[in-house]
Amino acid sequence: MKRRNFIRTAGLGAGALMLPSYLLGDTISAEALLAPGMDVAIKKRLADVALNTAKSLGASYADARIGRYLNQYVFTREDKVQNVVNTESFGIGVRVIANGTWGFASTNKVTEDGIKKATQQAVAIAKANSKIQKVPVKLAPVKSYGEVSWKTPIKKDFKEVPVSEKVDLLLSANGAAMENGANFVNSALFMVNEQKYFASTEGSYIDQDVHRIWPTFGVTAIDRSAGKFKSRQALSAPMGLGYEYMDGLDSEKIAGPAGLIGYRNSYDIIEDATAAAKQAKERLTAKSVEAGKYDLVLDPNHLGLTIHESVGHPLELDRVLGYEANYAGTSFATLDKWKSGNFKYGSDIVNLVADKTYPGSLGAVGYDDEGVKTKQWDLVRNGVLKNYQAIRDQVHMIDQNESHGCCYSQSWNDVQFQRMPNVSLEPGKEKYSVHDMIKDVEKGIYIAGRGSYSIDQQRYNFQFGGTVFYEIKNGEIVGMLDDVAYQSNTQEFWNSCAKICDKDDYRIFGSFFDGKGQPSQVSAVSHGSSTTRFNGVNVINTGRTI
Repeated sequence: MKRRNFIRTAGLGAGALMLPSYLLGDTISAEALLAPGMDVAIKKRLADVALNTAKSLGASYADARIGRYLNQYVFTREDKVQNVVNTESFGIGVRVIANGTWGFASTNKVTEDGIKKATQQAVAIAKANSKIQKVPVKLAPVKSYGEVSWKTPIKKDFKEVPVSEKVDLLLSANGAAMENGANFVNSALFMVNEQKYFASTEGSYIDQDVHRIWPTFGVTAIDRSAGKFKSRQALSAPMGLGYEYMDGLDSEKIAGPAGLIGYRNSYDIIEDATAAAKQAKERLTAKSVEAGKYDLVLDPNHLGLTIHESVGHPLELDRVLGYEANYAGTSFATLDKWKSGNFKYGSDIVNLVADKTYPGSLGAVGYDDEGVKTKQWDLVRNGVLKNYQAIRDQVHMIDQNESHGCCYSQSWNDVQFQRMPNVSLEPGKEKYSVHDMIKDVEKGIYIAGRGSYSIDQQRYNFQFGGTVFYEIKNGEIVGMLDDVAYQSNTQEFWNSCAKICDKDDYRIFGSFFDGKGQPSQVSAVSHGSSTTRFNGVNVINTGRTI
């Protein structure tokens, strides 16, 4: 399933049936989620079985990942619970290099015998593949970390919160939306806990406990006399946090224009659902936009998706090199542009960074899935293309000798490969609020939330919609607009970036199920920014036909 289609259907009760099987695992009770996982000493002993077996069979390198993946998904609609899904997946994946070639195998039989058989299969696959391997795998060096651990710094484990409390919260949000004009509403809560253990022949034994959460909903208002309906999706962000994100332990709200509220560190789903119903009703009578050039003021919960598609994906090195061409395309940001040292990806104020460390983000971990300590690095600095996203067997291709630490696998059953880290736009350095920004716009549109979008195979020419739109005239919001989408190309768009609000407006948003690869895998990634203005962007009217 494509990511955009999943997001549209995630709130439906049937949405649980739409989830890819690899995100489900075996169905278990909510109480079983709390069962303790395998002791770390046993994990080390079993991982050593894989490593020692691989070396005895001639492998020059091996790593083993023991994973326990726990998921809980809650789906509601109006005043009814549609589904509650609790799942567990447990197994081990073994990756080796033999005869200069990768091999991978996995098993859910996490016993000495089962692990030996999987490792034998991985080595056999590597040796078979080596017959057609033209260039041996070259790994960048990595430090041996010994026995270490990392955990998402949560305050409230979702597994310890009763399902009834989660259901009550979603139904309360649904009720608030219905009381304020919504005709239909669905809501969902996605919660994930990845318990991952990594070991390699280079001497690292890394135990990690990763948590993620995503509340979402969709409301629809109907004008039956006119035969029209309009929707408004949640303005929530999926986060690398515990259940404290839902109960306001670290409540921090950012007031935006037109009564919109930005959320940081915690999320008030009832407040957002209330506003969503009112705005869905308002959209029924909103003025249809006049096509033309506008200055766009883009809220972070909108700009995150544009960053994802026009920066995150085109700067994945495997895409640049053509490895994704058969599935999701290539990239306009080719190596010759990077090598020139002066390719203007954006205006001088555009600084785009990749990182796997930002607290509360979806991509935050201590170490990636090949044992590399995570970090932050520049992709674009002062508008100039500086780097890509690359892992251990790729960085030598761009004359670097250190992995960026962005290797990931969605499960023990899938091989790890290069995945997008958090990719974010740095905030402006001078004091500047969204209200200051709007005052500086004569003819513009303020856009919040995500909508439909399209981007070409090179991640260059694109069109983005949104959730809600407000017209700006002579420095003031004058009313809601509808049928808005903007068109540009990546380089033109980022070079039109004229102003960025300061860090007080900075928020992260992201994708919970970002797809890539064949066979396809999903990952979760955040994108941070402050409200940002892009001047003279082409806006079209999506509601008019010729």
